[in-house]
Amino acid sequence: MTIIKQQPDDFQVEELTHVTPGDRGVFGFYRLEKTGWTTPDALAAIRRRWKLDLRRLSYGGLKDRHAHTIQYLSIFHGPRRNLRHQGIEVTWLGQIEEPYSSHHIRANRFQLMLRRMTATDIAAATIALEEVRACGVPNYFDDQRFGSVASGTGFMARHLLFGRYEEALRQVLTAPYEYDRAPEKKEKSLLRQQWGDWPRLKDELPRGHARSLISYLADHPGDFRGAVARLRPELRGLYLSAYQSHLWNHMLVHWLHANVPAEQLVLVSLKMGEVPMPRRLSPEQLQALTALHLPLHSARIHLAEDDPRKTLYDQVLAEEGVTIDQFKLKGLRDMFFSKGERPAWCLPAELQWQSGPDETRAGHQQLRLRFDLPRGSYATLLVKRIQGSTYDSP
Repeated sequence: MTIIKQQPDDFQVEELTHVTPGDRGVFGFYRLEKTGWTTPDALAAIRRRWKLDLRRLSYGGLKDRHAHTIQYLSIFHGPRRNLRHQGIEVTWLGQIEEPYSSHHIRANRFQLMLRRMTATDIAAATIALEEVRACGVPNYFDDQRFGSVASGTGFMARHLLFGRYEEALRQVLTAPYEYDRAPEKKEKSLLRQQWGDWPRLKDELPRGHARSLISYLADHPGDFRGAVARLRPELRGLYLSAYQSHLWNHMLVHWLHANVPAEQLVLVSLKMGEVPMPRRLSPEQLQALTALHLPLHSARIHLAEDDPRKTLYDQVLAEEGVTIDQFKLKGLRDMFFSKGERPAWCLPAELQWQSGPDETRAGHQQLRLRFDLPRGSYATLLVKRIQGSTYDSP
């Protein structure tokens, strides 16, 4: 079984930005290098150390926990100093005049190591890499986007569409997550066992976000919509975007099945199911895909009747049994599905690879990959494309 992310340096990603800091501006600009942290957790640690309000920090993208990553952030009136903290290194680079965001990311540069490969694996991967170099890969949202979707629980945002606020809140507070630490597991177990006994939970839960929501229910029994509205903004965004991403992936799946013959496709397994990826494309197919941008489902998007994408858009809604009007989330003023479009296709730049003996496992091979991707595209999709069902991540 091919292994990726066996060691932190096996998965390296560096944000490439066109921002050039100077001496002027009210936003401090920082380089964040981390290992073993998600971006939100690393930022939370920085906020604690520097006693910062959440609203003062801005960043461009989420970077993987199981990786060595470099990215950038800005802090409104941030300290002009550096910070080191348990696998986190923050370096002040200067000042900028606007908050840093995803629009400032030019690309992401990846260096990956795949281990425990056989000679047959290397030969198959080499063929697949040549195919990827020629025609690229679908720009699906990969599994990282669906970390908030616990196995068998469905999408929290879908509960909101139907006004099932208690179910939505229960999922947020009690659903198991594969990277939960012991304290989170204990807290979720307590919530599952005593759900509905808000006064008792208020007394027994440790201080934190979950306890603050339970305290609200203890004072306002039955107002689950009010409790949902008090979720932290970053959590609300994760749950809503996960459902949008799921719907978006399905639109692209339908497009590929309708426009690319089955003999040109290979099926690749993602967390939310199998998706097609082309092995080859005609010049006309590649041109159509590189020009295709699919919209996210949102009540703020209105496609014209003659827009060729509308059929895909409406087809996915029908399959889900929902209407676009339900995306308005009535009564949740600060919760909304973002408006936007996403390119359907991803063409890796500077794609290079090199194979050799795997020093961690005698008799096996390793494959080193290097490539640049546009912001928002997933390197793990490329790996899954070239490795198929042999892909694994411990």
